[in-house]
Amino acid sequence: MMKPMTFLVAALAALTLVGWGNDGPATRAATDDAGRADHEAHEDHNHDDRDHEGRGDHDDHDDHDRERRGDHDDHDDHEEDEHEHDDHADHGDDEHADHVELSTAAAAEAGIAVSRAERSLSTQTLSLPAELRYDADRVAVVSPQISGRIIRLNATEGDTVARGATLAVISSRELADLKADYLSAATAEDLARQALDREEMLFADRITSQADLQSARAALAAARADLEGVENKLHAVGVSDAVLSRLSDATHGTLANVSLTAPIGGIVARRTATLGANVSADDAGAPALFTIVDDSVLWADIAVYNQDAGSVETGATVRLRSDNGDLLAEGVIATVLPAIDETSRTATARMVVDNDARRMRPGQFVTAEIAIGAGGSALQVPSRAIIQVEGRTSVFVPTADGFMPREVVTGVTTGGRTVILSGLSESEEFVSDGAFTLKAQLEKDAFGDGHVH
Repeated sequence: MMKPMTFLVAALAALTLVGWGNDGPATRAATDDAGRADHEAHEDHNHDDRDHEGRGDHDDHDDHDRERRGDHDDHDDHEEDEHEHDDHADHGDDEHADHVELSTAAAAEAGIAVSRAERSLSTQTLSLPAELRYDADRVAVVSPQISGRIIRLNATEGDTVARGATLAVISSRELADLKADYLSAATAEDLARQALDREEMLFADRITSQADLQSARAALAAARADLEGVENKLHAVGVSDAVLSRLSDATHGTLANVSLTAPIGGIVARRTATLGANVSADDAGAPALFTIVDDSVLWADIAVYNQDAGSVETGATVRLRSDNGDLLAEGVIATVLPAIDETSRTATARMVVDNDARRMRPGQFVTAEIAIGAGGSALQVPSRAIIQVEGRTSVFVPTADGFMPREVVTGVTTGGRTVILSGLSESEEFVSDGAFTLKAQLEKDAFGDGHVH
């Protein structure tokens, strides 16, 4: 008798054998159903695997995107930080470079003055070249008036001499003869006068005749004429009345000496006299021994071009300026010479310049600003307030704690004042004195040397 488990195993084995050997519809259907189920299960498994792998890849991609976005955000944050840092640095540099911190006390000590911009009438001017010359009426040359030899020199070039001062002493034989003649004539005149006095007394006592009296009078007149003739010759060679009055008392050996004196007070501009040299009064081509000039007054000869001749008139106001723009003198045109220079084709307008301070020298070239008419009202500031800051025309304006440059547009410059076309308003404060001091401090600060407080 078979056990139940053994029977069950045998039955299953038989069914298996029958299934493999039977291709019936039922069997195939069961097999197909089982195959489709397995296939669907396999596909479902593969699909699940693919979905899982796709989601994993997608998640990985999302993670990568997030990482990239994070890096980008970090890069943006870094660029923003750098940008902010650069902005801060630039702002610091601009603030450092365009501002001078200066207290009110320090500004006053540095000579910085603040003014308010004002409008005024602008004068039209004509700028022309000019040359300073000696006033021809204040130049004197000293030449020998008698031939002789220079035995003493009392002045040289650059010396300031007074009128009548002795410049040199000449020893002359001719002069000695003239002085001797003078002494003889003076003695003869004195004797003739005494003879006349005696004849008049005798004639009063009726001792002498009228003819003898007239003869005595004629002799005195002749003696006086001789004396005056010699005296005039001595004056012609430079001997003064004071010298003649002391001539009879002159020491031995001095009759031959004559002094060359300064005809005007001034400066010895040139000296050709040499100690021991022989000089002649008859040599018209010989140079002057001394040239003396009085440079307290000069002439400014202004070259006036043809196209400007109609605008320049006598009495017009003139300002003379040096090459660097400094005002040297003010005055008016004294005369306009009628002739035109054939070479330069210019006329000459002459200004008489007071030079007591000796700021100007003859031969110096200057610029003459001639007022030729009045223009309209314009905002003007002193030209010294205009400066160049980093290539920009500017003026300094005050701030709460110092000064800063303000760019302006300028117009014409007249008489040391410049028209402001834009950049500064009427009544607005600006630095009228000390702009160059502030510019120097601004440039110093730009190199990191710090501020002045």
